[in-house]
Amino acid sequence: MKRIEGWVGRLASAFNGIAAVAVVGMMVLTCLDVLLRLLRHPIPGTYEIVCMLGAVFVSFSLARTTVDQGHIAVDFLVQRLPNRFQHAVEAVNAGICALLFTVICRQCVIYALDLKASGEVSMTLQMPLFPFVFGIALGSAMLSVVLYVSCLSWSLKALESSA
Repeated sequence: MKRIEGWVGRLASAFNGIAAVAVVGMMVLTCLDVLLRLLRHPIPGTYEIVCMLGAVFVSFSLARTTVDQGHIAVDFLVQRLPNRFQHAVEAVNAGICALLFTVICRQCVIYALDLKASGEVSMTLQMPLFPFVFGIALGSAMLSVVLYVSCLSWSLKALESSA
């Protein structure tokens, strides 16, 4: 199990690296646009690019944040339960979230294929939108993998603590 968790963690870190590049891109582009606006030469389509990079940033950073357990959790009730039940609650929570993000991934793929078929593009730059929706699907798929592995890990911990 540790080997699988390590592999998934490394893959999530690679996704997080892509998210970091997206944040840097957003920052550089925004700063350049503000600077060039002062000189009366704004960058066309800045808003569109920043929005698309924001989608990449959010979807690609979720998996590593989940591996690091960096999300806010309100568990004052769960903390009062015995370890076995705490682990079981974590397993059920991870399983439900994994199913949810699997559905989100599937729906994003369907939507991206629809955007591709219709030829939908951004308003200013005329960039195709479907690759970014596929990116959201990929980020959701990675998060689903992390959550399925987490569900399995918590389930094994719940079974071990009952023995």
